[in-house]
Amino acid sequence: MPPSDENASGKVLKIGTRKSPLAMLQTEWIVGELKKLDKSLDIEIVPMATIGDKILDKPLPKTGEKSLFTKELEVALADDQVHLVVNSMKDMPSTLPPNLTISAVSKRVDPHDAVVMHPKHKGKRLDDLDDGSVIGTSSLRRIAQLKRKYPNLKFKSVRGNLNTRLRKLDEANDYDALILAAAGLIRMGWENRISYTLDTDDCLYAVGQGALAVETRSDDFRTIDIVSKLHDTDTVIRCIAERAFLRTLEGGCSVPTAVETYIKDKELYMKAGVYSLDGSEALIEKMQTTLVPDEDWDKMIRAQDKSENCEFASITISYHFISPFLLKTAGHLGRDIAQLLLNRGARRILDEARRQNEMSNDL
Repeated sequence: MPPSDENASGKVLKIGTRKSPLAMLQTEWIVGELKKLDKSLDIEIVPMATIGDKILDKPLPKTGEKSLFTKELEVALADDQVHLVVNSMKDMPSTLPPNLTISAVSKRVDPHDAVVMHPKHKGKRLDDLDDGSVIGTSSLRRIAQLKRKYPNLKFKSVRGNLNTRLRKLDEANDYDALILAAAGLIRMGWENRISYTLDTDDCLYAVGQGALAVETRSDDFRTIDIVSKLHDTDTVIRCIAERAFLRTLEGGCSVPTAVETYIKDKELYMKAGVYSLDGSEALIEKMQTTLVPDEDWDKMIRAQDKSENCEFASITISYHFISPFLLKTAGHLGRDIAQLLLNRGARRILDEARRQNEMSNDL
């Protein structure tokens, strides 16, 4: 019997996840939140290894693979081996496989990047490090931005889960500092390892960073109904704008793109940038839009779609959860700022960055 039938009859709800300690912790957190909503749920976690977990001898942007941390999970989901999978939103491609959708986006944890100093540099900042100091990161986005501000520093790939990377920092002198997502350290309870977080004037963050995405089959309405209650309104709106931006640019981990979004006084603000690999070129724009629901528009859309669900930027939302007009507004903001950057020459910068990344033996 396929998992969707088991779920429909109230049996075990199977959740796919990566095997890494952080991925398991994030999935266990989702399980806890689901249990708060329905204590009767019988949930089983199914750990899996992904391509990204297996390839440890080269920087991720140079693997030539897509969906590095989601492919195996999505195959299991599409084959009815699990009902849902839990991913870090930043690991998800802007376009999902057919019949799969993001059915819940949890409240975002701090999306900024964090500096973790080697113990010998306790109390220092990147500005205080000597010329030639080595910074560990495998993110082209971080390198491109930080090279602009710290041209005196060197950047070197560091792979493995959080535990492995921190051990490499602490037990050897290969790195003077690491740049990591603050959200991962916070979720692991390792806030004390954060030397300080980078302001977005120094480093815009990755699309979806800090948010968890629950992916399901788009026709598994019972599972969608169960998990959609985990949606956080502000996080959904921000992530829709960010993913629309990335999808319009056709970006990914092999090219440096970055964002910042926030909501204040019913306004959605977005800052977004594209960069050359060495950071010598950068195009950055800011835009904002008003988040005021249009009830007439919402009623018209509801009348057209009897399923009571809509999809924006691969995120499925129940009409009972949030106004589809707000989702449309957020998606248009992400698309429009991307189009503005493209009009200013972003395609040339991104194509060249992709070409250089494929040819280079360096990070």
